[in-house]
This record gives sequence, C-alpha cells and structure tokens, in this order.
Amino acid sequence: MKYALVTGGSRGIGRAVSLKLSRMGYKVLINYVHNAAEAKNTLDQVRLEGGDGEILMFDVADRQQVSRALEAWETEHPDEYIEVLVNNAGIRRDHVMALMPEEDWSRVLEITLNGFFHVTQALLPAMQLHKNGRIVNVASVTGLKGMAGQSNYAAAKGGLIAATKSLALEVARKRVTVNAVAPGFIQTDMLEGLDEAELKKAIPLGCLGTPDEVAELVGFLVSPAAAYITGEVVSINGGLYT
Repeated sequence: MKYALVTGGSRGIGRAVSLKLSRMGYKVLINYVHNAAEAKNTLDQVRLEGGDGEILMFDVADRQQVSRALEAWETEHPDEYIEVLVNNAGIRRDHVMALMPEEDWSRVLEITLNGFFHVTQALLPAMQLHKNGRIVNVASVTGLKGMAGQSNYAAAKGGLIAATKSLALEVARKRVTVNAVAPGFIQTDMLEGLDEAELKKAIPLGCLGTPDEVAELVGFLVSPAAAYITGEVVSINGGLYT
C-alpha cells in the first residue's frame, strides 16, 4: 500500500489533491486542524470513488501535535511509510504592514514555514531509508512577485520556495524529490474578501483557476514521469506572473 499525506487536506486545493492522489493509487492521509466535518467529507468522496484513506488531526504549527500524530500512525503501520507529502496547509491574514497585528504576521509564518519544517522533518528519514519520496510544497504567486497587503503571506510563501530549493539539494542522492507549485488566484475560500471580478481583469487568461487544475500539476510532480524534476517551482496562474 502506498501512502500520501496532504496537510490542510479537508477543503479547496487540499481536497482536490487528496482526490487526485487517491485516483493514482495512494491511500490518502487527510490532515485537518479545525473542521472535522469537511475532513470527513473529503474522505467520503475518496471512498465514493473507490479509494481509501485516513484522517489525521493536528496543527502543523505545533511540533508536539505533529510528532504525536505521526508517531501514532507509524506505530499502527510498522511495515509502511508515507512516501508522498504535500505541504498545503496555510492561511491568509491580510493587512498593510503598518497596521498588521504581530499575531497575524506570526501565525501565517508559523503555519506555512514551521508547519513545513515539522511535518517534512518527521517524514524524511523513512523516505531517505527507502530511497523513494516525493515532497510537493504549495507556494503562491505572492511568494514570487509579492502583493500589497500580504507581506506576511509573501514572506511565508517566499520562504517556502527557498526551502524547497535547498532541501531538494540535500536529499536528491536519496532519490527524494522536492518541488513547489505556485498557484495564482484559485477558486477556493482563500479568496474570501477579494473582488473576483477585479482579479480576473489582472489575469491574462481572464479567469480564475480551479483546485482540480492545481491537483493535476501536483499529481504530475508525484508521478514517475517527474522523477528527474527536483528543486523546481512551477507556476499555475493563468499568465498572471511568469
């Protein structure tokens, strides 16, 4: 049995990725922290399509929660390991820098960057031991070009991109690939509070992307066809930024 863990897997891009990986033959571990009902809904959809999975509840920003959850999983699956990790968990708390509460700065970085560190570090030993692993980090166009009112989000996603490139160099000899995808404006609740009509005007293709389109890209990077790709950041943004 092949296992894949998707952090923030209960909704939006995380749900689409969970479904895609299930269709590729993975048993999907769906991580969530707040919305148990949506996590169950994702698992129900996976099973409806003939796949299977499990739900793992932990806050990626809390190292102790991550350790407890993953150690418990490993104890229950002594002969198996998680060979695919999609670091998708993240939040937006937009403010201009002059008015940004410190908590909003810290929480965005804690979930994206500390979360990446906690979960990835926990799973790397088994991937390296088996000389087989795929890590895909969900970054953002904001981490590449910046965006007014999102200095915290840009710092988090930009840091994730830099970490992707560095980690890829560290683990390549162990046949573990590390890549990032950088979505533009995707139809999820992460766009809440933004004017979609105005966003579309800025996108050369004139439309928003879908979670399924991002999931297809993640699926490719996980597949054997992408075995020679590592340390890359692949944009999926309708031409918004190249």
